[in-house]
Amino acid sequence: MRPANRPFEIKALAGARALPPLILVLFHYCEGHGYSGLKLFDLPVGKGYLWVEFFFALSGFILIHVYGSRAQEFWRGKAFAPFLQARLSRLYPLHLFTLLSMLFLMWTLNGLADLGGYVSIYHQPWHPMNTWPSFIANLFLVQAWNLFPWLTWNGASWFVSVEFLLCLLFPIYALLSRGGLFRALALTGAGLAALTFMAETSGHGLDITFHDGIFRGMAGFAVGVGMAMLFRLANEAGAERIPEWVHSAVQFALLGFLYWAIYRTGWAHRPADMWTALALDCSVFVLAFDKGFLARALSTTVPRKLGEWSYAIYMGQTFWLQLIRYFEQRVYPPANTIVLGVRWVALTWWTEPFLLLLVCIGWGALLAIFIEHPANAALRRMFAQRKPASA
Repeated sequence: MRPANRPFEIKALAGARALPPLILVLFHYCEGHGYSGLKLFDLPVGKGYLWVEFFFALSGFILIHVYGSRAQEFWRGKAFAPFLQARLSRLYPLHLFTLLSMLFLMWTLNGLADLGGYVSIYHQPWHPMNTWPSFIANLFLVQAWNLFPWLTWNGASWFVSVEFLLCLLFPIYALLSRGGLFRALALTGAGLAALTFMAETSGHGLDITFHDGIFRGMAGFAVGVGMAMLFRLANEAGAERIPEWVHSAVQFALLGFLYWAIYRTGWAHRPADMWTALALDCSVFVLAFDKGFLARALSTTVPRKLGEWSYAIYMGQTFWLQLIRYFEQRVYPPANTIVLGVRWVALTWWTEPFLLLLVCIGWGALLAIFIEHPANAALRRMFAQRKPASA
């Protein structure tokens, strides 16, 4: 038996973090370069932005799993500051590094353009919106709080900006999580209802980022909190006695539902996004018991290692996505050049995104090993040393 109120690691959810950033890399590439025309590839990649729903739900689930038993301490002033320090130690160093890397890339490519007498990608009509006000907003992690009508600098960091807001709101979620079954269902249902409303009214499904991304995050986080409550109640009722084959059957059904949602509900950016979002949200709860064939597979070494690098892979992708635009402008041959008997544009369409994927994995590993993890550990030590002796 586990000690009361002591959080335990959920290995399957650690491994489940491996896939979303990889799909998001391909999604961002295809959104800028067009799709292949192969539905087997296009439909899951075209709906790649919906994996952010998984991350918001996972965040709510894990934070309640870890901190839920201390809900009252957040309102007595004992837990909130250490919680916020821990979360910022995890999120901010890599955010700051990637923000500065985008500044370096912009200065470098603009300098090369000035020397070469051509127009930099940052001076094109469709250039990334990198302004000094938005840079300051990025420094304070508020860039996605409905302040700008576009993504800025490291566009992927809108997610981190929303996560920061959710950290500030966490005491409210923690207090709500101290209820029973009715409150768990109500919180989950309210989150799903809010997501459905946004998918129906946004005009582009759940692809909501710089504008109203905060509300998307709040709704998805609420779903995760509600599922964490259901998970706690299930364990208290003896869920660990459920046979392995039952978990496998449920996971098989979930994969079938996810397949249907991706391949049978039409193209992306539509109200039907909600079906895929629902399947991804449900996967957090289904995998949390660490039983069943899918949970066992995700608990193995490779998924868990990729999951460990997932934040860095996600945050590091924008640098390479924008560098590719420079290569296309100044390095690559004209699109119709014949290379190996194939038009260059046709040759690169399939090779470039998958090479990009490998580069982003390698870059993410380096960022995680040399930036994210050491900075996180150093900040935690610094905060720990500042605590009074009585703490």
